[in-house]
Amino acid sequence: MHTVKCTVQSVKGFCSAGYKVGDTFYVKQAFIVEAEEPKTICLHALSAMTPYLTAYGRHTDEEDWINRKKEFQCPDSTNSVVFSVERVDIED
Repeated sequence: MHTVKCTVQSVKGFCSAGYKVGDTFYVKQAFIVEAEEPKTICLHALSAMTPYLTAYGRHTDEEDWINRKKEFQCPDSTNSVVFSVERVDIED
């Protein structure tokens, strides 16, 4: 399993969760979420991204479509937050 680092790339409008560009959280072992700043996680964004983050955290064939994903967006179309995703090696 990979650790997936999610970093806020942009915030359009007002984010109720308080996300700002550069904020990060990690998904480890495809089911553990650790936040840096802010310490809170938006449930709407997380629930929309969870199926993809779970797939992205797995070891997959190089040709698998999930390997091409580099960004996810929260479901709020008026006040949206875009997160970049990357696989990182972090010691647990």
